[in-house]
Amino acid sequence: MDSDLAYERAELIKAFAHPTRLQILEELRKGTRCVTDMEEILPATQVNISQHLTVLRNAKLVDFAQDGALRCYYVSRPKLVEGVLDLLSADHPVVRKTREQIDREKARGGKERMAVRGG
Repeated sequence: MDSDLAYERAELIKAFAHPTRLQILEELRKGTRCVTDMEEILPATQVNISQHLTVLRNAKLVDFAQDGALRCYYVSRPKLVEGVLDLLSADHPVVRKTREQIDREKARGGKERMAVRGG
């Protein structure tokens, strides 16, 4: 992966990396919501919710439609948001390796690098 792509992906992950933004995405996953709707559901002020929505908009994870004086937000990359939220919700076990397993993997990796180099 080149560094530009890595930077772009890291910035996208940062947009997910806040409890309030995760809660906003979970709510928007259910359907379009206006900021006032979210204010009733989330433990945050309207100003704070709007700030988090700006981060999510900049990451192109959400967008809005104007409804009179209200901005109603929706998920603009539903497959990505759903995939990340589902991944975070899954119960993934922690993997522990023994020293011997690590040594075997390192040795195998060294042999593979040698084979690629023609050694």
